[in-house]
Amino acid sequence: MVDIEKRKYPRVGTHNLVSYLCLDEEGQAVGGGMGRTLNVSEGGILLETHAALDPNSAVSLTIALEDEIMEVSAKVASSKRRDDGKFETGMAFMEKDDAKIAFLKQYITIFSGDAENP
Repeated sequence: MVDIEKRKYPRVGTHNLVSYLCLDEEGQAVGGGMGRTLNVSEGGILLETHAALDPNSAVSLTIALEDEIMEVSAKVASSKRRDDGKFETGMAFMEKDDAKIAFLKQYITIFSGDAENP
């Protein structure tokens, strides 16, 4: 059986800390925490968290890349509890700002290089 990749963008494995804020319909923070990236693509991020995040909620992610810190918007697509009690939360990037999109592409490019040259 052939495993066919259905994703638009390839994933790159990463293990970096990311802070997040959960937002209500008005864009006000209603919760938040820290997570660790498991993988990232141009389309989204898989985050390991200690708490479940409400599917379809909006999230503001703060990502650090070298000397730059950038906030990007995302939407929770899924949040599954693992056997160890932590959650894997898939998020789709919702960013519209060209500079932030360029930042995300740079972030992914850097980690793609790291993945190829451990």
